[in-house]
This record gives sequence, C-alpha cells and structure tokens, in this order.
Amino acid sequence: MSAPSTAIEAAGLEKTYPGDVHAVRGISFEVAAGEAFGLLGPNGAGKTTTIGMLNTTVTPTSGRALLGGKDVPKDPMGTRAISSVVFQDALVDLPLTGRQNLELHLRLWGANNARGRAWLNELSEVVGLTDYLDRPVATYSGGQRRRMEIVRALLSEPQVVFLDEPTVGLDTRIRHDLFDVLATLRERTGVTILLTTHYLDEAERLCDRIAVIEAGRIVACDTPANLLGALGDEVLEVRVDDTALAVQLLRFAGIPEDDILVIGSTVTASLRGISDDKVLQQVRGGGVGLRSATTRTPTLDDVYLRMTGGQIAADE
Repeated sequence: MSAPSTAIEAAGLEKTYPGDVHAVRGISFEVAAGEAFGLLGPNGAGKTTTIGMLNTTVTPTSGRALLGGKDVPKDPMGTRAISSVVFQDALVDLPLTGRQNLELHLRLWGANNARGRAWLNELSEVVGLTDYLDRPVATYSGGQRRRMEIVRALLSEPQVVFLDEPTVGLDTRIRHDLFDVLATLRERTGVTILLTTHYLDEAERLCDRIAVIEAGRIVACDTPANLLGALGDEVLEVRVDDTALAVQLLRFAGIPEDDILVIGSTVTASLRGISDDKVLQQVRGGGVGLRSATTRTPTLDDVYLRMTGGQIAADE
C-alpha cells in the first residue's frame, strides 16, 4: 500500500484494446499529496487512458493503480469518494442555472445543507462565478462553464482532482485566467491535481512535475526546471535549405546527435559549452543555404519536441 503522503500511484499500468491496440505500455509514477502533476504528450499518446485507469472509467489490462492508498479496480466506490474529474467535454445541464447544476451535485453527494451551500458560494466567489450563478448555463461562455465545472469538481472536497485537457477550445486569455483560479484553489484547499494538457505554458505554470508521454510510455519525468536544464543554457535554431548537410556541420562543430532535432526546414541544437559563434561559422561556411539563425534560452516546447519528435538518426 502507498504511504499516506502518496496521493496517486501508477505501477506498470498497461491498457490494450481489442485489435491489439496498445494505448498505454507500462506507465509508472507517483504523485505526492498536494502536488500538481502534469501528463504532457501528443494526441493518442495515452494521457486520457492513463487518467481513466486512475479514476475508474477505464479498466487496466495489467499493472496497479492506487488513489489515496485505495486499489482503484478493487475499490471503485472508495476511489470515487475521494476524487473528482473535469472532463475534456463540458457535462452540464444547459437549461438549469449554474446554482441549480451545483446544488444538484450537492444533493448527489448528500451535502445539500448549510455547510455545503456555504462552500458552493465560497468556491464560486474564488473562481469569479458569483455574478453568473443564477443565469441558465446555456447563456454561459466556454470559460464560465469551465469555472462552474471546476467548482463542481471541488464541492465534494476531494483529495484528488483529475483535469483532462480542461482548457481545450478556450482562448489564451481565458486559459490564463482559469489557471490563476486553479493555482488559487490549490493554495486554498491543498488538493492534489493530475492534469493532462497540450499547452506547455499551462504545465509550466501549474505543475510541480511533468511526465512526457509518447506512444503509451513515459519518456521523461521531472520538474520543469530540471527538464529545461537538461537542454543546456542555450539553443541554436537555424532554418536552412539542406537540413541533412546542416546536421553534418553541427556534428563537425562538436554537437552530439542527441542534441540535434530537425522539424521541416528548421534545425535546433543544444549548445553545451560550445560557442554559438563557432557553430554559426561552421554552418555559414558549409553552403547549407542559411535562411535565418537565432540563439535563445530553452523552453518546454524544446523539451516536448525533443522527447516526442525523435532524435536524428545515426546514419543521417
């Protein structure tokens, strides 16, 4: 069993669907109580399936899933009692008001009493929903619906909240507003958060640690700072006419192949103790048809692309 300080444990989780479709291939990680943990990866990487195996909506093919020390497949009701989910798609009753939606949820949890209604009002105030509570949800914007769903997820005072791509389809301003709300709620309640997202800025802002998933496997797991630090202090990015030749020239300049990535006509390389002037001189003198060249500090985009885009093949 997990120690009380461990809110989530995945050990060798696998999920194979009919037709020998391997959605998740032996994923393992632990999330401490009160931690915000992110699952980052492209479509089809296995993020939503992993969350499903941890919140009882997907049955694992093999492996172990624990939530608050409870075995998820063996104790689904106990698992649901200490967790909640904000799904990708909004699940709301549009004709009802926001308050009616939320009070219905309180009744389902047996908490539609003075304390429960006070908590509803407090959460609504924190997320900025109070002015909209008595309007039909059909009149809400996408961001307002998401705020309401986040309040609903916290009404039962769960130990763990799963957020499965909660900001898909929302504009940048609303996404930033919602993540300010989530950070505030986390500080207020101490809830453990497991988040899936395509947006790297969200993962960096909210998450203490991030696991990068590719083809059903975790290919990296660390703090955002450590993931960035693994790329070095500086990244060189060049757009060229001949990427294969550019890769050769970068290798001649002393850059290992694992530190070089090609996407389209853009080549990026991590510079570790190598002068960018020296590298650019090598590239410019090689006849690659250099269109542009920039140096910058690494970002989580670089981490993500390096982990999910594939390194340069040794024979290139």
